[in-house]
Amino acid sequence: MFPTLATERLILREIVHEDAGDIFAYFSNEDVTKHYGMQALEDIEQAEQLIEGFTKGFQGKRSMRWGITIKGNNRLIGTIGFNLWVPVHRRAEVGYEIHPDFWRKGLASEALEKIVEYGFQELELTRIGATVYIENTASNEMLLKQGFEQEGTLRNYMYQDGYAHDVNIYAKVQKRQG
Repeated sequence: MFPTLATERLILREIVHEDAGDIFAYFSNEDVTKHYGMQALEDIEQAEQLIEGFTKGFQGKRSMRWGITIKGNNRLIGTIGFNLWVPVHRRAEVGYEIHPDFWRKGLASEALEKIVEYGFQELELTRIGATVYIENTASNEMLLKQGFEQEGTLRNYMYQDGYAHDVNIYAKVQKRQG
């Protein structure tokens, strides 16, 4: 069963087939995908495939992706979750995006805080990492404010539009007894 999480302003819920239109609305926006490591979606079928990938990732315990909604409105404004989830090593990497209409309102930060708490407490992770394009100032700043530490920079690590980009590597760790 996929967990539903709540914050002061948000509900983080399972992403379902009916969300394809909302997913397409922001994943087709180049302002959203330019720091994401993927090309903007061109049709709704690609959004449906993305949702299918989210579902299969969760079923295979490789990833967990929540849809971000504002309380009282079931439409997605973004997604957030764990990529590269490796339960045996108690680690995962966070990824997120949010529709530009909702940028700079603290919503991504609020969602991130909740899933990090969930990751440490419920999934018993000891390391949550993040990989962020150097030029993605907002995301770099948000991770630092959330207590992530920058561990280094990987040069020419991700390609976007045919160009290699450097990324910052972040992590938040929790020590376990034993």
